[in-house]
Amino acid sequence: MPTSFPAAEGHSHSEREHDHNHRPRGLGSFVRVLIGSHSHGPEESLDQALEGSRQGTRTVAWSLVILLATAGIQALVVVASGSVALLGDTLHNAADALTAVPLWLAFNLGRRSPTTRFTYGFGKAEDLAGLAVVAVIAVSAGLALYESVDRLIHPEKVTHLPIVMAAAIVGVIGNEVVAQYRIRVGRRIGSAALEADGLHARVDGVTSLLVLLGAIGVAIGLPKADPIVGVLIALAIMVVLVQTARAVGQRMLDAIDPSIVTSVTAIVAAVDGVVAVSEVRARWAGHRLLAQIRLTVDGRLSVTDAHEVAERAYHELLHRVPNLSDAIVHVDPKAEGVDPHAPTAHHRS
Repeated sequence: MPTSFPAAEGHSHSEREHDHNHRPRGLGSFVRVLIGSHSHGPEESLDQALEGSRQGTRTVAWSLVILLATAGIQALVVVASGSVALLGDTLHNAADALTAVPLWLAFNLGRRSPTTRFTYGFGKAEDLAGLAVVAVIAVSAGLALYESVDRLIHPEKVTHLPIVMAAAIVGVIGNEVVAQYRIRVGRRIGSAALEADGLHARVDGVTSLLVLLGAIGVAIGLPKADPIVGVLIALAIMVVLVQTARAVGQRMLDAIDPSIVTSVTAIVAAVDGVVAVSEVRARWAGHRLLAQIRLTVDGRLSVTDAHEVAERAYHELLHRVPNLSDAIVHVDPKAEGVDPHAPTAHHRS
């Protein structure tokens, strides 16, 4: 009969200890995130999952500050100038700032220990936050489109063009800083929601550039340039909406990069004592990668020796697969003329 060795037990226990010591405590923890990171001991730095949550929390916190400042500056200019293109960009920046809230909550919830009901922990909260990001993008696109079309139908003069241009440049810089930060951290910790939010911010920077072009158009005698740019901004937001919805949807359906499966297979196959690797499955729970591996060992090995092979495979995976939080290693014996799965073959056919 095949045997599964729960090699991750010690790792999970260590994770629970870290979580108990470092679980965030409400608004105070949010403020501490803004002013600086915590210091970590050598043992804690090895826990990729919790460190990823901390990095994600810091990222969305700083993003919130930068984008709220950017949107605030632009809002003042909107009131003074009446630029509908800048209004659309301001709405989008404000919406992007607000997406930091569900992401921050998700990263903090994801650091809680597993329970008897939520046995895999709360990492999926991060994917649910991705749905909130999609919803906010959709609302900002609708508002920007409505305001721009209304201004095309009911034209109004745009004033204070120099400060409109300056506000647009502020939007370009602020959004690109946030985009690079979110995308870099999102890819490093494996967070699809954070990376999608970074792409969202990048398009915000492009829309700010469009505002600048619209203001230049008005300055040279093209009064409809401003609302036309507003419509283009709304369409650009919709493109982001489709891309973000696709990325978040794939993560919700447990889609994974095939190269991860290839890498896991190669790592396990190279472990001393592994005869073959017959199955590799992996899925994301937020930014935590979980894997399930079925390998074959010499059927003449004792249970203790087979377990040792599984432990070596598990150890190699934890140290060589980025963002891997846990793995279940299932061992099959290789024996001539014997099918180790015969008792359950009818269930798997």
